[in-house]
Amino acid sequence: MMNFSIFCIKFKAMNYVQRIDNWSESHQAKWLAFLRIALGLTIFIKGLLFIMNRDALLTMITNSAVELYAVVLVHLVASAHLLGGILITMGLVTRLAILFQIPILAGAILFINAPKGFYSIESELSLSIVVLALLIFFLIFGSGKFSVDEWMKVNKGNDH
Repeated sequence: MMNFSIFCIKFKAMNYVQRIDNWSESHQAKWLAFLRIALGLTIFIKGLLFIMNRDALLTMITNSAVELYAVVLVHLVASAHLLGGILITMGLVTRLAILFQIPILAGAILFINAPKGFYSIESELSLSIVVLALLIFFLIFGSGKFSVDEWMKVNKGNDH
């Protein structure tokens, strides 16, 4: 009996999530696609800048207590930004790509940008906060009508 109750709760929750997804996809303004594309490009460019700044990467790795951890973290962040930025720009598996970005942005805000503050010359705290807010927005509301996700949903049954 207990398993059936849990199944019913999960089914209702999934039904509710699906209804939110359908509503958000059908009521999203078209200009939000440009905002999603700009967000994806921003994340991709930050990934490129991250890997191009060799001096900062080497400093971060050598200052780390565990160098292997820092090397792995650098590669994960760079890969997540590059691939995630492309996926968000295209609107392909957008929510999944965003789920990988949110912990990175939260970490950047808490551990890298917040100690510098808003008014430091090299601070990117405000940009990080805006990007995190947009990631949360698109996580909730989806990629919108002008996305590969939407195209795949519409053409699901059509074999070309």
